[in-house]
Amino acid sequence: MRKNMGNADRIIRIIVAIVISLLYSTHIISGTFGMILLVLGGVFLVTSLISFCPLYTLLGINTCKKKE
Repeated sequence: MRKNMGNADRIIRIIVAIVISLLYSTHIISGTFGMILLVLGGVFLVTSLISFCPLYTLLGINTCKKKE
């Protein structure tokens, strides 16, 4: 697995995951929509921790800086 996520992308995903979990824990979002967002936040967190997004590979996107 090659890294395909840059630092800015990782930080944004972590922040979004934290915000989603806070909104869910304070019952601002709930129900099926809340669960879907919570799962999405978990995916964002995992992909940012391993610096790899499978969807980026399918779409040919790479936000990681090239090493020279």
